[in-house]
Amino acid sequence: MSPVWGQIAGAFILAMMITFIGIWIWAWRKRHKKVFDQMAQLPMQEDTEEQPADTQAGTRESRP
Repeated sequence: MSPVWGQIAGAFILAMMITFIGIWIWAWRKRHKKVFDQMAQLPMQEDTEEQPADTQAGTRESRP
């Protein structure tokens, strides 16, 4: 393998590490905390929307 491929692989790994660290810093910024806390509570919230009639239990019509 030529030394050029080693340089390319090293540059690629460095770019991926910088990207990872950048996303990590972005995600942990204080201004994102409120939004992430709201998203974390979504699975625990009750569904307030009514389901369409064809998906409610016991109301399925029989088809010929």
